[in-house]
Amino acid sequence: MLTVPGLCWLCRMPLMLSHWGICSVCVKGITAPQQRCPRCGLAAFNERLPCGRCLQKPPPWQSLVAVGGYVPPVSQLVHQLKFSRRSQLAQPLARLLLLAILEARRSRALPPVELIVSVPLWRGRHWRRGFNQSDLLCRPLARWLRCDYHPATLRRIRATATQHHLSARRRKQNLKQAFRLEFPVAGRHIAIVDDVVTTGTTAAELSRLLLRSGAASVQVWCLCRTL
Repeated sequence: MLTVPGLCWLCRMPLMLSHWGICSVCVKGITAPQQRCPRCGLAAFNERLPCGRCLQKPPPWQSLVAVGGYVPPVSQLVHQLKFSRRSQLAQPLARLLLLAILEARRSRALPPVELIVSVPLWRGRHWRRGFNQSDLLCRPLARWLRCDYHPATLRRIRATATQHHLSARRRKQNLKQAFRLEFPVAGRHIAIVDDVVTTGTTAAELSRLLLRSGAASVQVWCLCRTL
C-alpha cells in the first residue's frame, strides 16, 4: 500500500521526502542570496568584507550565518516552533540553516567547526515550553556536519527577564554572569546555534565566555538575524 506523502509546511504541496518539511521551491525562495555582513550578519553592501559597524566595534564572535531576517515565512515557522509547541518543525528549520552554512562555506570560505553549542534556557522556562528550540536545531546539525554536540556544554545559572522586552543596555545587564561553561573548549572551533539573533547580546555574552575559556574561534549560526 502506498503511503500518503507529507506536505510542505508553507505551500502544502506533497513532498518527495516528508522529513524535509519544506519543498525545494519554497526553500529556493527562502534561501535567495542576501547581502549581509559576514561578521555581524546585518544588511550590508558587501558579503565578503566587514561592514562599517564591525570595523569600528566588532562583535566578539568571528562570523555569523543566518537564513535571513525575522520576516515571513521563516519568522512564522520559528514562532510556531517556540510558542505553539510544534517541535516537528525543528528538523526542517535546521535543514534551512544547514543550507545557509554550506553556502557560506562555498561563497565566503567559512571555516568548519568542531563543536556546536546550544543557547541554554532557564530550567523553569525549559519546563514550561517542554524543549529548548536551540537544542532541537543542534541535534540534526551535529549529525549532518559531523561535529561534536554536548547539550550541557553551557548552562544558564540564573533566571533572566525575557530579552525582547528590554533595551540594548538592559539586555547586557540582564545576561551578566547568567551562564556557566560545563565542558572544556580550549583550542576548539565552536559555533553557537540560536533561533533568532536580535541585538546579539546573548550571542556576545556566550562568545566572550567561550573565548575566555580558551576557544580558538566562535561562529554564530541562526535562523533569523534582525535588529
